[in-house]
Amino acid sequence: MQVILLENMPSLGKAGDLVKVSDGYGRNYLIPKKKAVLATEKSLKMIEHQKRQVRQRMEKTRTGAEKIAQRLEHLSCTFAKPVGESGKLFGSVTSMDIENYLRENGIEVDRKKISLEEPIKNLGMFTVPIKLHTEVTAHLKVWVVQE
Repeated sequence: MQVILLENMPSLGKAGDLVKVSDGYGRNYLIPKKKAVLATEKSLKMIEHQKRQVRQRMEKTRTGAEKIAQRLEHLSCTFAKPVGESGKLFGSVTSMDIENYLRENGIEVDRKKISLEEPIKNLGMFTVPIKLHTEVTAHLKVWVVQE
């Protein structure tokens, strides 16, 4: 029996895959639990149409992320912070600070997408990666200067 998976199944495959299973497994488990549908001409066309729609949606989000990445590459943010005698900052520059700076400049980026391993606690120039999409990562230049 051939079925089309509706969910990711670790032992069989990913959602949308056409797999061959035993008749009892398909008829008694996969189809009643709505984990798969019987592979007919109509269901194959429906799955292909859904895959095309998902592919188009992903392409649209990727192009939007690339546009934002280009804006971020040309942007440089500067933070003026008070510094102690040893050259260490009082406080730090966090991903929340970077998110607020970007929001003020008209770029909406979620704080969770800013890949700052630990807060910046020193003076200087730092490159902060921002993961906008699974395939698109922008690098933002962050300057920390003495107040």
